[in-house]
Amino acid sequence: MNSVNAEGAPRYYGRPLPTPSRFQLAQRGWRIARAFVPRVGPVALRQLRTASKGPLDAALFAKPLRESFEKVGGTFVKFGQIIASSPGLFGEELANEFRSCLDTGPVVAIEQVRAIVEEELGRSIEEVFATFDPTPIGRASIAVVHRATLHDGTEVAVKVLRPGIDQLVATDLDLMQPMFDILVKQTGAQLAGATLQQLDGLRVQIGEELDLRNEARALVHFRHLTDESELDLIAVPRPYPEFSGRNVLTMEFLDGVAIDDLSKVEALGLDPAPVLEQLIRGFFTMTVRWGTFHGDVHAGNLLMLRDGRIGVIDWGIVGRLDAATHRFFTKMLSAVLGDESAWREVTDFIIGNYGTAIREAMGMDDEQLAQFMRMMIEPILLRPFGEVSFAEMMNMTQVQVAQANGVEWQHQSWRQLFQRIRMQRKLHRMAVAGGGLMTEFDRGNFLLGKQLMYFERYGRLYLADRAILSDRPFLEKLLADYATDESA
Repeated sequence: MNSVNAEGAPRYYGRPLPTPSRFQLAQRGWRIARAFVPRVGPVALRQLRTASKGPLDAALFAKPLRESFEKVGGTFVKFGQIIASSPGLFGEELANEFRSCLDTGPVVAIEQVRAIVEEELGRSIEEVFATFDPTPIGRASIAVVHRATLHDGTEVAVKVLRPGIDQLVATDLDLMQPMFDILVKQTGAQLAGATLQQLDGLRVQIGEELDLRNEARALVHFRHLTDESELDLIAVPRPYPEFSGRNVLTMEFLDGVAIDDLSKVEALGLDPAPVLEQLIRGFFTMTVRWGTFHGDVHAGNLLMLRDGRIGVIDWGIVGRLDAATHRFFTKMLSAVLGDESAWREVTDFIIGNYGTAIREAMGMDDEQLAQFMRMMIEPILLRPFGEVSFAEMMNMTQVQVAQANGVEWQHQSWRQLFQRIRMQRKLHRMAVAGGGLMTEFDRGNFLLGKQLMYFERYGRLYLADRAILSDRPFLEKLLADYATDESA
């Protein structure tokens, strides 16, 4: 069995981003500064004045940061979606504050939407659609979505890329790195590491999102895999290629409510727990059998449908594991489920990716490192969602490295905070010098970790007493079948 190129798997092509001019960078930078300085600046100054009196409180930045992100839009809203969906990494207060970033991007004038649709499809909007609602049902960072009806009466959702989004994204990415370097010094080392890691991920994935033909192919492929895996509670929209293109995607309209909108879900009179259990089962099925999965299943992309199924939308980001990462993932599952021999391979993979410097930075030999990895991974996958903290797992490595380098982790001053940030950068430089792969971004690993963070959010809402690996018989059979196929 091939982990990446499973038979029938589509090809995905990244849209080349333009190179912004100095004038465009300056113009966008001025707009960003006008949004951030009056909102974040006063809070940062208050923090500087009071930092010596106690620990820093990143939650104070939640509202001004969110308001600033939404004010400038573009890639900042995209990043805000990651914060909103990852309370374990960024904290509950930040995640809750950024929830609006999941579905409240800036408005696009209907005249602009019409122009893009007509240019893409080569005919008037009336020729293609019997009705086209001018009010969008979705306003995300990259695109807007409008409800429409085909001439045969089929209800559809029409996704339209925002005008000029490729230029905006390219400019934002060039500006965000130095700006975030400053922001993270104001909000603590946990947010610093998380922010910069997620930003690296955005650079890799966003090119594919800017060509909606990739998403159309993904819909066809994953509808097939869902049917083959008998995941009857999971709905993937059907695309309509004849009414789609690079900048427009017409697909089946799914009627439902966001999975984390508790009041609306309750009003439907449905129990989300069974469909979420099947969603998690589907994730493991896709990832173990084919090494591919939806790479952005945050709460805004999950709909509780009125017919009792769960709708999975926005397939612009698809995770694809290379052979080594695929094997690491299956070995990690096997190890947590009781295969003692698999822990050695899990540790070897981590050392291979980050170089021997990680052992030196953490002050551990190979055996100690293997035990540490086990202590870090097992609870996250075996404890109930209500007891899981992804942030705790992420921080364990940073705490160990800090202690090995003589840095106090529970900081009480800016001086100690800067020590921690310098320590993290030192670890990165050591890993690069040690021959690890930290210089090459591992997109598959990044998306796997991001999905675990997303599961934590809605798992806590509806599956608080169950662990992500609670369905042991199913997982053991899945892994056994994979091992058989791999050896064939």
